Formats: sequence, C-alpha cells, structure tokens
Amino acid sequence: MKIAVVGAAGRMGQMLVRRIAHTEGMSLAGASESSNSNAIGRDAGEVAGLEANRVKIVGDSAAAIAAADTVIDFTVPAATVVHAKIAADKGVAMVIGTTGLNPEQTAAIHEAAKKVPIMWAANMALGVNILLALVEKTAALLDPSYDIEVLEMHHRHKIDAPSGTALALGRAAAAGRKVELDKVARKSREGHTGARPTGEIGFATLRGGEEVGVHTVFFAAAGERLELSHRSFSRENYAAGAITGAKWLQGKKPGLYGMKDVLDL
Repeated sequence: MKIAVVGAAGRMGQMLVRRIAHTEGMSLAGASESSNSNAIGRDAGEVAGLEANRVKIVGDSAAAIAAADTVIDFTVPAATVVHAKIAADKGVAMVIGTTGLNPEQTAAIHEAAKKVPIMWAANMALGVNILLALVEKTAALLDPSYDIEVLEMHHRHKIDAPSGTALALGRAAAAGRKVELDKVARKSREGHTGARPTGEIGFATLRGGEEVGVHTVFFAAAGERLELSHRSFSRENYAAGAITGAKWLQGKKPGLYGMKDVLDL
C-alpha cells in the first residue's frame, strides 16, 4: 500500500513517516511540505530520523498525492482543503487529522468525499474514541441537573481552540442528550456571566509547554461529580490510528468516515 504524507517535516508528519516505515505491506510513496520549508529536497526518511528512503520532500503536494493510494494529512485547514480537492480529482483515498476547519472548509471536505473515501477524525487515538462513546452514553444516562464541562490542555504551539477533540466530546455529550451542540455550547466565560444555565455544555481551554493532549469531561451535580478523562503522552497514538484508518479505507466506497466506523464503535 502506497502512502503519501503531506506536511512530512512537521512533528506529526515525521511520526507518520516512521510509522509507515515499520508497517508491513506499506511504503512511503510521496512526501510534501509548504513551498517555503527548508525540508524541500531533503530525504523524508532522514528528516524523520531514519535511514534514507529515497523519497524526497517536494513542494508540489499534487505530485506527492498522485504517487499514492492514500494520502494522510495532519496540516492546517486551508492546506487540507486544497489536498482534499487534489485527492478527489486524482482518485486517492484520504485520512485527515486536521482540526479547526470552518463551515465552508468542512463543506469542501464533504464535497471531496463524494468522489473518494475519506476518513476524518478529530483524534485518532483508540482511548479517545472509546472516551467519545462513553461520554455519549453517560450524557444519555444522566439528567440535565448534571452540568457538563469539557476541559482540554495542549502544547503552546496549538493554533485552534477549543481543540477538535474537545468539540468532538461536546458533540458526543450533546448527542447523548439529543440536542444540538451549537445551541447549548459555551466556549468561553469572562466578566459577570450570571448563573450557569441548565443544559449548557461548557468548554475550558489551557495552553502551555509541550503537553500532547489532555481532555476531561465533567458531569457535575449538587452532590457528586463524575469525571471521564484521557491523556496522551505521545503522538504515536495518533499516527497508529491514522495508519489503521488508511488500511481500513482500502476498497471502501466514496464517503466520509470516522474512527467510530474504523473501530466499529
């Protein structure tokens, strides 16, 4: 199975290159970076800390994608939209781990999925996806007297907030209560906010250091508090999930899939 990695010189890109190298039946067929990257022209294996693999990192993402069966993208929203269109035009399946897309960009991914199979997840880690299922189930079991708050912390370099995983957890809680997240979400609080409305799903965001990812969902009532939490210590979990998703996409019909489909949750 031939894989292309866009954003190959980034932290996740390098992790993916290493994971592909150690996955039987899988090979790196293409690697790209933004045109101003100093990694352009370098060997992707060497950039990732491996032996040379004779795949040069190029600035032309279309060329890298065209050489593969599946492209894996953990870049930024604007770039992911461009890559999705290229993949759709060239008939290449796609795994997306990018978060922070706006409604217009999200619509573009849905459009690309009409032509090719795309697996898109806010978080590829197995534990997080089990947490999503648990949050939905718990929200369905507890009545609205239990206030729901989602707390997340990531490294200081993360550019979107709340994190894609935090929003996914909020959507899971909303699904459990059979409400729309957009109608009950509170993504920030400042000043004289008044009492907390019943049924609100709140979010709190922390940024600092090199924290890979911490997510906790609180169900808080007058007499007790239930916490469901997950902490990632390495991006290896995300890379492993992306590789699992790429394998699962083989032979799938065009459409938009998630880790819930991959893991049959």
